[in-house]
Amino acid sequence: MRLKADLTLLIISIIWGSAFVAQRVAGQLGSVYQFNGARYLLAALVVLPFVKRSDVKSMPREQYKWMFIAGCFLFVGSALQQAGMVYTTAGNAGFITALYVVLVPIALFFVWGENPHWLAIVAVVLAGTGAFLLSTGGRFAIHAGDMLELIGALFWTFHVIILGKHASKFEAMSFSVGQLIICGFLNIGVGALFEPLMSFSWSLTFAVAYTAFFSIGLCYTLQVWAQRHTPPADAALILSLESVFAVVSGWLLLNETLGGIQIFGCVLIFIAVILSQFKEWTSGKIDTNHLVEGR
Repeated sequence: MRLKADLTLLIISIIWGSAFVAQRVAGQLGSVYQFNGARYLLAALVVLPFVKRSDVKSMPREQYKWMFIAGCFLFVGSALQQAGMVYTTAGNAGFITALYVVLVPIALFFVWGENPHWLAIVAVVLAGTGAFLLSTGGRFAIHAGDMLELIGALFWTFHVIILGKHASKFEAMSFSVGQLIICGFLNIGVGALFEPLMSFSWSLTFAVAYTAFFSIGLCYTLQVWAQRHTPPADAALILSLESVFAVVSGWLLLNETLGGIQIFGCVLIFIAVILSQFKEWTSGKIDTNHLVEGR
């Protein structure tokens, strides 16, 4: 059963990584808010059948408040991420987005006064160096798309913290659907104001369907099952491969390439992500907030 669970998590990482390619395709077509709105609302419909009617009826008022707040952070994070995809590669977006794992303990220290594990400090230094090398290739010129991804990672960071401190009090499925709906409608609203209406495109339709059905809907349900049947260390390591598969997918499907210095930057970021989760591994626990993140 453990092997099946680990293989399932590996499939999830591959799907999540390749989803950056779908987002990059949408970005090349100039779609940000309407693309996000369509995929998040469709994803909500995919997950909705798994929500029990009794959980909806018994939903406390406080859950509505935190679903709205989480949905707002999800909206800003996803909008910045997708806007960055217009200008950067799928691989860069995958690795820079992964920085939120490293930034969570740092944000907890500065905002909530929670002391980080010493390895978290090392992880931040490695991640910062890696992000610089990945974005610049060793030259002092940071690309606009990578900067948008980095700012987006900050919002992913606070989104994860909100989930950890508040969403864990509520039923996960209903909370997930609620924030997906809020994020979707916010994207649709902003898109209606600032974007021209999306024209039909098979590439864009595939990107919406892939990210909604597979990246969010299928992976969400599979992850809930898989993490019940595998140790935390296995799950943390396998799910950390998402950014690696983003680079591989970009190379295979979009002919994206990285220079030697950029590859070294990716390695530093990957090591930083692993180090930042070391405390959870040794304690036998793993942060499962990503179960309701809404990719």
